[in-house]
Amino acid sequence: MVMMTSLLLIAVLVLIPFTAASARHVVLRTGRPAWIRRRLRSRAPGAGPGVGATATEELHAFLSAGKRVQLEQRRSEELIRVDDEAGAPPHGVDLERGVVVIRKSAP
Repeated sequence: MVMMTSLLLIAVLVLIPFTAASARHVVLRTGRPAWIRRRLRSRAPGAGPGVGATATEELHAFLSAGKRVQLEQRRSEELIRVDDEAGAPPHGVDLERGVVVIRKSAP
């Protein structure tokens, strides 16, 4: 009975989401059937990973502590704001015009 429950748990947590993700990949690559492809493409592009990827990552994190740390790091990085101009020098570089001004410092 315990063995049967374990196999059912593995099927639910791993095999079904993995099969669904594989079928989604095949449909998007081949384009057939067209009505499923249209439905899958209508998803928002920034919606994140699909159910199969999320289930696989969570199972991996359950079995490996290092993966859990990686997932938590990824989630915390999503919350941090990134400023594109933070590393640019304040004066002297204008990428739009293609001009660089170099000022000589006084000795």
